[in-house]
Amino acid sequence: MAKRAEISEWEVDDPAFWAATGRSIATRNLWISIPALLLAFAVWMLFSVVAVKLNQAGFDFTTDQLFWLTALPALSGATLRIFYSFMVPIFGGRRWTAVSTALLLMPAVWLGFAVQDPATPYWHFVAIAILCGLGGGNFASSMANISFFYPKSMQGYALGMNAGLGNLGVSAVQFLVPAAITAGVFGALAGAPQSSADGLPLYLQNAGFVWVPLLAVVAIVAWFGMDDLACARSSFNEQATIFWRKHNWLMCWLYVGTFGSFIGFSAAFPMLVKTQFPTVNPLAYAFLGPLVGALARPVGGWLADRIGGAALTFWVFALLVAGIVLKMYFMPHGDSAGNFAGFLATSIALFVVTGVGNGSTFRMIPVIFRKVHERLSEGADAAGKAAAQRQAGIESAAVVGFSSAIGAYGGFFIPKSYGSSIAITGGPEMAFYGFIAFYVSCLAITWWWYLRRGAEAPC
Repeated sequence: MAKRAEISEWEVDDPAFWAATGRSIATRNLWISIPALLLAFAVWMLFSVVAVKLNQAGFDFTTDQLFWLTALPALSGATLRIFYSFMVPIFGGRRWTAVSTALLLMPAVWLGFAVQDPATPYWHFVAIAILCGLGGGNFASSMANISFFYPKSMQGYALGMNAGLGNLGVSAVQFLVPAAITAGVFGALAGAPQSSADGLPLYLQNAGFVWVPLLAVVAIVAWFGMDDLACARSSFNEQATIFWRKHNWLMCWLYVGTFGSFIGFSAAFPMLVKTQFPTVNPLAYAFLGPLVGALARPVGGWLADRIGGAALTFWVFALLVAGIVLKMYFMPHGDSAGNFAGFLATSIALFVVTGVGNGSTFRMIPVIFRKVHERLSEGADAAGKAAAQRQAGIESAAVVGFSSAIGAYGGFFIPKSYGSSIAITGGPEMAFYGFIAFYVSCLAITWWWYLRRGAEAPC
């Protein structure tokens, strides 16, 4: 086991090595990484469901307080991603995946106990929401780890599969938790039900407890089944070069527009529906958008491998602008009660588009940094070119992690924008105008640096 946990020879861009050894190892690590990441997303998005049900369980929180609880996990998760993005090269992918998955037991267990007492103060839920951000942090380390296992020609596929199927955790939490909280699936061990407003028993503690056995099993499987790659080892200083790379910051901006939109829309959708269409049960539909968005991500990576990441990303942002305009049209305004069917269809379409964009932007990163280092190593000998390619791999993995950190702040700003816009103006329209302006800036960046003829880093 010790020998398998630390692999010293790893030449996946060599077709013979990949066919004989690399593919099977990479596949095993990918298929353990995916459920670990799925559970991380589930814990990260717990409050997208729990916030809708807290007042039914006897609490008395304001709408703005509930929007804060949906936004805080994204804020802490995005911040943790900044640190998590550098952890795999320092500690190893196997060790870090297992430990970071086990840490998610803390918010899951604490939430299970906190919701059983209506006297639990609001700050407890704030603390739990911040700890749920640990799940958001896992994405950065998971994506950086998987990027080392696959050859450049398959990185769109590998990162798309890891992220896309991992993103299903958002849909899973919004599908599984509403079912789990209606029955005493753990019996007396989990505590008595709460009395809801409609008189039906509500086992809100199951929102946390249902993930505990799954987290424990996956953490153990990751520890004994994954591998650490010696070639992925690097110091913080080697990775920190990205902070002086312009394209790191440009890709962070674009990833806020794709993944930030996906996770922000996911976190805010139930509360947005509750405030704008009060006769509709938001939890009956909440899982649909994250589901199709997560499934669209591998498609985005696959398409980007074939037609180019920049071209696909450009059209993603154009469609996001059009989708937001349509979504506003179907919202309630004035004397109109709005059209929920149109609102739901548009929302689902936006999730699909963000999912495709998540895959296409991540496909752009390794191509961009490979070209940057090819230019920097022009005129170098064979050893210099090999060193440049190694550094390109280190930097692209670090940018994958770091951009995921910055992108995740969208999960904070979107719910908070809705809450602030509703509190100030009575509706979410001002938030939507801000989103449109941001997507237009993403269109301009994609076209100028990556798509137009003569672009600095066509990809």
